[in-house]
Amino acid sequence: MFTKKITLIALLAVGFLTSLNAQNDPKAKTILDDLSAKTKAYTTVKAEFELVVEKKDKTKETQKGKIQTKGSKYKLFIPGHEIYCDGKTVWDYIKDANEVQIKDMEVGNDDALSPSTIFTLYEKGYKYKFDGEDAVTQTISLFPLNPDKKKFHTIKLIIDKTKKQITSVKMMMKDGSTQTYSIKSFLGNADIPDSDFVFDKKTHPGIDVEDLRDGK
Repeated sequence: MFTKKITLIALLAVGFLTSLNAQNDPKAKTILDDLSAKTKAYTTVKAEFELVVEKKDKTKETQKGKIQTKGSKYKLFIPGHEIYCDGKTVWDYIKDANEVQIKDMEVGNDDALSPSTIFTLYEKGYKYKFDGEDAVTQTISLFPLNPDKKKFHTIKLIIDKTKKQITSVKMMMKDGSTQTYSIKSFLGNADIPDSDFVFDKKTHPGIDVEDLRDGK
């Protein structure tokens, strides 16, 4: 279940900042435009993150992971799982079981988050508001244009003012829980070959392959 929440991030949508309605905050738009321009300059991204899920009863779950992205391609490492996506196919390698599950990449789902879009999730389908700033960071709240289709009501972005990078994403869920993704390290424009986003079953002798793709 916790793995599904992680994979949920790793999908919100790649695209450029679209025109939103007049309720949007001009200061927030300026910050997001600068953030978008900086992010679009990266051909690849490598990052380490920590996810903290706080439930309504205040209990917490924490998980750390690493991601690499290149366009719509991504590779995600979390405890017990290695998840690869070449932009069309997703391989979820379950280490303890020496099993890989193969699925078609989910597209066109407005409620999906993906590792390839964690740094650009604000670019489509949201109103936004500038909440404030300190010496180091700026905070912006995002509100979905179609809230009935979302499991969350608000996303808060914490942005490094100097680096123009997202340092934290907090999703405030309708059930009273929160999911906070904190970026622990970030490297742009690293040299990552396309082969890194394809799972190689030859390196795992005796692996059990479960192909869940349509038509398979």
